[in-house]
Amino acid sequence: MIYLEVIHLKHVLGLRCIFCGQELAAKPGLYTCPACGRKDGILDVVYDYSVINRLISREQLAHNKDNSIFRYLPLLPIKPDTPRPHLRVGWSPLYRPSGLGRLMGMDKLYVKDDGQNPTASLKDRASIIAVIKAKEENATTIACSSTGNAASSLAGSAAAMGMQTFIFVPSRAPQGKVAQLLIFGANVISVQGSYEDAFALSAEAIDKWGWYNRNAAINPYLVEGKKTVALEIAEQLDWQVPDWVVVSVGDGCTIAGVWKGFQDLYRLGWIDRVPKIAGVQSTGCSPLVDAWRENRPWQPAAENTIADSIAVGVPRNPEKALMAVRDSHGTMLAVSDEAILAAMRELGASSGIFGEPAGVTGLAGLKLLIEQGVISQNETVVAIVTGNGLKDVKNAIEAVGEPLKVVPSMAELITKLQAGNLV
Repeated sequence: MIYLEVIHLKHVLGLRCIFCGQELAAKPGLYTCPACGRKDGILDVVYDYSVINRLISREQLAHNKDNSIFRYLPLLPIKPDTPRPHLRVGWSPLYRPSGLGRLMGMDKLYVKDDGQNPTASLKDRASIIAVIKAKEENATTIACSSTGNAASSLAGSAAAMGMQTFIFVPSRAPQGKVAQLLIFGANVISVQGSYEDAFALSAEAIDKWGWYNRNAAINPYLVEGKKTVALEIAEQLDWQVPDWVVVSVGDGCTIAGVWKGFQDLYRLGWIDRVPKIAGVQSTGCSPLVDAWRENRPWQPAAENTIADSIAVGVPRNPEKALMAVRDSHGTMLAVSDEAILAAMRELGASSGIFGEPAGVTGLAGLKLLIEQGVISQNETVVAIVTGNGLKDVKNAIEAVGEPLKVVPSMAELITKLQAGNLV
């Protein structure tokens, strides 16, 4: 393996193709394996764990007051002195909501609320790494395609760094997410087609104008940002690893990041085992679940679900996602949109946590896995809520219904409350 002297990161050994195993030195503009191409040649960042253990320890972290992903700086592929956005990304709360636990019949159920990141989604973890890497490569413009959350997170982090963005979204992207993009000053291109159409057009534009590529399924460094959610879970549980981690799946990058984070900790010797990973999609768009269930290569699928952030019919990081589930001895399953809406209601009403449809899809899957006996009610489980419900108010109202409407009359209020058995 070649050390990356070019970027002076001695804790990083290089990049490895997950398809052919070729080892490469990192250099500006290298995103995928040249031999295997963009489709198969997804790269993974490889670390020297002996160096990392000399730079950081669990004991040092206990005294670290940087409550952001940069508390794990020696585990990230960035230079310590590269300018960073001022936004605080990471160290989202890990709750143990008793009401939700009772509802699910579980005593050791935790919820990681990543909707509390600056732009209200887990994708901020990847985007802040993207803008830092872009700065290291002297790029001034960053681009990506997204169903919404990756886009808004990039726009926010880039705005904090004074960088220009071009962002391609499918026409179905929720207005709340589009509004974030525009507020953050992004150049927004609404592609009148599917996510695959938006991705393809963004790839052509990136090639033509040489913009920095934030597409997480292509850029290997972004999974490194996403893995910090796993590092936090382990630390917040005092390094006691849960039995399961449940997360929604779209492109496959987030679940790959969760698995990479736990792998890093295991290789460092900080944890003595790794959790099983459960990946959940919607039945309206489940190419990876179908491939897992039928033990076959994945095939493109329709994008017919309210969970827009995971409505990815042509996933760009499928192998890392499937590897995460397979290597962790986990599982995958799909849930209906109705189950997703129910999870939004139940999570909110029992715990005060507001998740968007894609954000609670993992929780909907957990409920089904308990019913099927795959996950025992006495196991320790962490469900990651990947995005805040205010990003998709339309479906939130769909989940709970309209408010009770009355004229300003006490008599009518009493009548309607009694009719609904509310008093």
